[in-house]
Amino acid sequence: MTQGAGSNYNNLHAEPPDHALGRSRGGLSTKIHQLVDGHGRPLVVLVGPGQAGDAPMFGHLMSHLCIDRVGPGWPRPRPDRVRGDKAYSSRTIRRHLRERGIAAVIPEPADQQGHQKRRGSLGGRPPVFDRVDYRSRNVVERGFCEVKQWRGLATRYDKLALTYRGGIMLKMIVTWLRALGDTP
Repeated sequence: MTQGAGSNYNNLHAEPPDHALGRSRGGLSTKIHQLVDGHGRPLVVLVGPGQAGDAPMFGHLMSHLCIDRVGPGWPRPRPDRVRGDKAYSSRTIRRHLRERGIAAVIPEPADQQGHQKRRGSLGGRPPVFDRVDYRSRNVVERGFCEVKQWRGLATRYDKLALTYRGGIMLKMIVTWLRALGDTP
């Protein structure tokens, strides 16, 4: 994340100073960060600069998460489990999930496993990893693919991050209307 941009990501209605554009391998780009439900439908979407890491955005995504209950009651701010790739395997994220009672289905990268083995008993216990549950993580990737099917989102014609995020929100609405059966 660029300097000074962190506070702007908390406020979804403020334009980030970098317009969510950043240098990546292919030049200027924008990265879409999202949380999806078990069917790949987006729940929370944020945009950031292309070079920004995934792990720093995790806290911002989780702070905006609200899951409606089937029956009466307030929406709950936490899911049953979080499936993520190796980019989300950090102590901070695992601690955050553990403190909130959320199961983490995140594989541990080889370098972290090596550090743990090298430290021996001081390295701690390796995190629990459910390989069978992790197979369902492809739903997350399919959710990203569906968002990026829109040409305007894939090519980033908009100059302002708020306008680009607005397009993503429009795609979210269409996705949810299709899922609820309100559109053909």
